[in-house]
Amino acid sequence: MKAFCWLTVSAVALMTAGAAQAQTAETTTDPAAAAQADTPVDHSNEIVVTAERRSTSLQRTGVAATVLTGEDLTRKSVNGVEQLQFATPSLTVNTTGQGNAFNIRGIGKTEQTSAIGVGVVTYRDGVATLPGYFQAEPYYDIASVEVLRGPQGTFAGGNATGGAVFITEKNPDTQSVNGYAMAQYGNYNDIKLQGAVNIPVSDTLAFRFAGNMEHRDTFYNMSGNWTGNPGDRRDYSGRASMLWEPSANFRVLLKGDYNNIEYGGLPASNATATGDPLNVANNAYLAGRDEFGRVVLNMAYTTDGGLTLRSISGFQRGTTQISYDADGTGAAGTAAAPALSFRDNITEEIWSQEFNIVSPDTGPFTWVLGGYWQSDKIFIPANGGYYSDATPNTPAALDIEIVGTNPKTALAAFGQVGYELTDGLQVTLGGRWSRTSSANDAVARAYYTGIPGALASLVQKDKTVNKKVNGKLAINWTVDPHHFLYAFVATGTKAGGLNGPNLAGVAPLAFDAEDVTDFELGWKGTFMGGRLRTQLGGYYNLYKNFQINIVDPRSPGISSLYNVPGNTRLYGIEASAQGNFDAFSFDVSASVSNSKLATFYAADPRLGAAPAVCNPETGPATARCINLEGREQNYAPKFTLSAGAQYAIPLGGDATLTPRLDYAHIGAVWGTLFQNVARGDRIEARDIVNAQLTLATGDWSIAAYSTNLTDEHYVAAINGNRRLAGAPRQYGLRVSRSF
Repeated sequence: MKAFCWLTVSAVALMTAGAAQAQTAETTTDPAAAAQADTPVDHSNEIVVTAERRSTSLQRTGVAATVLTGEDLTRKSVNGVEQLQFATPSLTVNTTGQGNAFNIRGIGKTEQTSAIGVGVVTYRDGVATLPGYFQAEPYYDIASVEVLRGPQGTFAGGNATGGAVFITEKNPDTQSVNGYAMAQYGNYNDIKLQGAVNIPVSDTLAFRFAGNMEHRDTFYNMSGNWTGNPGDRRDYSGRASMLWEPSANFRVLLKGDYNNIEYGGLPASNATATGDPLNVANNAYLAGRDEFGRVVLNMAYTTDGGLTLRSISGFQRGTTQISYDADGTGAAGTAAAPALSFRDNITEEIWSQEFNIVSPDTGPFTWVLGGYWQSDKIFIPANGGYYSDATPNTPAALDIEIVGTNPKTALAAFGQVGYELTDGLQVTLGGRWSRTSSANDAVARAYYTGIPGALASLVQKDKTVNKKVNGKLAINWTVDPHHFLYAFVATGTKAGGLNGPNLAGVAPLAFDAEDVTDFELGWKGTFMGGRLRTQLGGYYNLYKNFQINIVDPRSPGISSLYNVPGNTRLYGIEASAQGNFDAFSFDVSASVSNSKLATFYAADPRLGAAPAVCNPETGPATARCINLEGREQNYAPKFTLSAGAQYAIPLGGDATLTPRLDYAHIGAVWGTLFQNVARGDRIEARDIVNAQLTLATGDWSIAAYSTNLTDEHYVAAINGNRRLAGAPRQYGLRVSRSF
């Protein structure tokens, strides 16, 4: 974080594996009869999406989504945001410690700086979380995770160009005392304890408590001046929630989460390094820690006529501390070259409020109206961004301190309406008005250890405001109980903002909002009485004002965030299928995509001094002023594939033995638009295999698991001059008991 039946605006509705296994419809017992075209489809246990503020069947909704239950997350070894990319098509997660670049179809967040917002919004229990940061929160006691692809914003919360992730934690219930306990041990001395308990107090009041603790040794082999154990994980998380339902019409749900995560600063090699990315040499101090919490109050009142009034209030506060070697270099036992180190100690605080009015589901005319407000403020304290001589064993270093605040606000009104023209044919229309602001009141200072005082100071006090109107128009056609077709056009926006302090009296640039226009059509089919479900669709996106970090054309000495002129084009096809045949179940999903940048000239600062003239629209092209026209969008893999299968072997009584295998492929992507392989811009393709063997009987289960079974050592992320490794092979045993 540098110191500083309607969701039709989305993409083709695709679902991945475990979701079908956990939530697909109950099937008939006669396969031959089920294969007949006139066999009715049992919808009693279909996959459901709730992110649009009402519950609808995913198979009959024009929405691109992957839906995973808590059980699916366990089966597919999805423990957090990084693993989510191996269970979701068109998704990449570029995690760099404090934050991540979460991208869907190449749209989302590509620069690790709080000056840029997110194009993919993550929600926890309906509240938009801290944007792009504090995302290492573990997945435990989860009801569902919904990953929506394509622009969002006419039905809930914040605006988004790439998509949204809705994480719903399990709610208390008033039915019985219930819960679970889990203990896990694996290699790298990985110890995990997890559990939850639901306590009903009365017919109208219940509480639920859950917790997660994990200790794991580092994956890295360290050399250089700092040879301890950076990369060790120490996670502590807890949650408490309360449900009060004084009547059938009124519900109050209150939840609180706390997380304290030590992640060791994430060791990283220089981006140009070769060889095993788990072998790291650093010459700067490494440490990292996130501590953050959240309180969510969700109140809903439903009239006797079915009209729902809902309020979702949120407060979040987090402090992140990180220290890392900014250039990813170091020589063992020596400080011959000055270290380029970076340190943050930053607090972020968000208040948010959303109101919804949701119409009844009955009748040909349905609608949703809403309003949204958010205040997001980053605090950077003095002495939070550089090292002093008081730090033990600090090598000679050039250090950077940034002090100040970065407040942002968002205000929006949104809604959409649907009308059934004829039986099964529906048209929907949605719109959103939004106003965002971003301000900087900060000073940057450069220090060199051993030299008193600041070498240079850069000051900024500025503000920018953006206003946008977005919308969507869609047609949904339920041909019959087995086939659903849809088509739509939708727009989305990611807010603009401000660059940090600039040099020599040159005023900091404000950069404009990003805009995307998305054209999509799709088909969903249900066969064999619900045993087999398929999805197929295509999208074509025009992406304007892509925000990129390049050399400031007015001040070649530094870099600033800038907008790519013209239209970047992203287009592709997504397809998936899920099958559930009693003991055997499977899933498969794939995406094929392409992207082309418009005419855009930029100077790569890594090639030396920038040319005197390098206009983003006209150039001229030189060895250092590069025309990037036609290049691929960052973090947009041309091909992704995920597949999983399992078979439950009966052992007698209620005992089963279930082997499961999951495979995921994410194609190679570029970390920058300059696409310079020699400079480390290429993140190569990765192939991840997970396996699990589960013995279950009654309330008990024991599972032998392995993630990254082939022990592929790969570069998972690029952050500036650093490359970060993905997790190697992990394996162990997990014992669980539900009650």
